[in-house]
Amino acid sequence: MKEFDLLAILLKPEFGLMLLHGIEATLQIAAGSWLLAMAIAIVLLVVRLTGQPIAERAVAAYVSYHRNVPTLVQLMLWYFGIFSLLPDALQAWLSEHNAETLLSIVALGLCQAAYFSEDMRSGLRSIPAGQAEAARALGHGYIGSMRHVMLPQAIRNAVPALVNHSVSLFKNSSLAMAIGVAELTHAVKEIESQSFRTFEAYSAATVLYLAFSLLIMAVGAWVARRYRIVGAR
Repeated sequence: MKEFDLLAILLKPEFGLMLLHGIEATLQIAAGSWLLAMAIAIVLLVVRLTGQPIAERAVAAYVSYHRNVPTLVQLMLWYFGIFSLLPDALQAWLSEHNAETLLSIVALGLCQAAYFSEDMRSGLRSIPAGQAEAARALGHGYIGSMRHVMLPQAIRNAVPALVNHSVSLFKNSSLAMAIGVAELTHAVKEIESQSFRTFEAYSAATVLYLAFSLLIMAVGAWVARRYRIVGAR
């Protein structure tokens, strides 16, 4: 039986490059899908709060679908289903520009947007009703009051929940391996198959995922302190 030797993996140039490329792909997916999710979540929240029954039901259906269908299934649907329905020219363009990574970002971003929008909706509920009335009294319309008064406070209140779901999004980036993205988990799997050092390979993955997750939580804690609403507990 081989002795545990993590350096046998970390110090081997080809394995080190595979890990670096895997980390780069993981960060691209996580960052891209986070930005997409946050943008869509804000739109969903604004639409849902318009008071229009059709809009509310449409957003509720969107949230329900993405929260109840496994993320891996959604990823597979985009790659093996929706991708095949796109025009040939668009399929060719995507194939030339790393389709697997792009579709992973889209699938994970759309899925996570449902969670982010609910987090911010909860943050909005904790704002006193008088805030909206005050914004209207100052001459803001619905969009203006949401942009300048309500949303900034809602996001601040929702930071702890948003951080938790951001960590989940980062971890879910490993699901992209299922459609062939050479992210961190895929890279570790390749290293394990070439080196036959299973324990060392997955130990390295564990440490890296843990380090990045703790970093996200630390940044989230700093943001929560930095932008805490005065008087909030």
